[in-house]
Amino acid sequence: MHAFNLSGKTILVTGASSGIGRQTALTLSKMGARLVISGRNEMRLNEGLAELENDNHLVFPADLTDSYQLTAVTAQLPMLNGMAFCAGIWKSAPIKFLTPELAIKLLQINYLAPQALVSLLLQQKKLQHQSSLVFVSSIAAQHPYKGGSAYSASKAALEAFSKTLSLEVAHIGIRSNCVAPAMVQTQMLEQSQNLVSENMMSQHAQQYPLGLGKPLDVAHAIAFLLSDASEWITGTTLRLDGGLSVGS
Repeated sequence: MHAFNLSGKTILVTGASSGIGRQTALTLSKMGARLVISGRNEMRLNEGLAELENDNHLVFPADLTDSYQLTAVTAQLPMLNGMAFCAGIWKSAPIKFLTPELAIKLLQINYLAPQALVSLLLQQKKLQHQSSLVFVSSIAAQHPYKGGSAYSASKAALEAFSKTLSLEVAHIGIRSNCVAPAMVQTQMLEQSQNLVSENMMSQHAQQYPLGLGKPLDVAHAIAFLLSDASEWITGTTLRLDGGLSVGS
């Protein structure tokens, strides 16, 4: 079998109802994977399901920050060969106005949910030998920006978790990596555009030698890390920034 082929692999994709998660599910299905897709918006999740190649996929609408729903979903999952954790939120607030509630919400969705999910997957032995786990981080984890302390912290925690996980599961042949995109043209980008001027956004976009990213760019990187072509890669974070950080 070709190393880039995902045929015969069952892969869980969270946050599959929109943005990067939805595109990732579609891309993986085109590479032959059987998908288990999860997200909070059941209607959009089913719309995404209709786009997938083949018809052997599973859908589990759920809020993975809810411990009851998380436990229920995990118990129903089939054996997995991989996971792409794409669920996440972005909120910006200067530290002077940052509330504990906002910081906790960002940590819950961006870090605590994937941590709890992986813990249950390992406890219930749902991961096959040589499984690959991929988490969507952000370049904000290593490149902070004004107003982004809680968001950057949540993604930095996710990357530290992935590195530690890679050490703990290497002996059973499981790999763990992150992808860290810069600005990608998703609904999250549209939300950020409402908070800054059009001129500021345009100036920032001009700093990308290869232009702003697309969900497909991230999906391709995730697919690589889920495939056997990356079998000697673990504990890493793959930066996807269109050249933004070159020379910085």
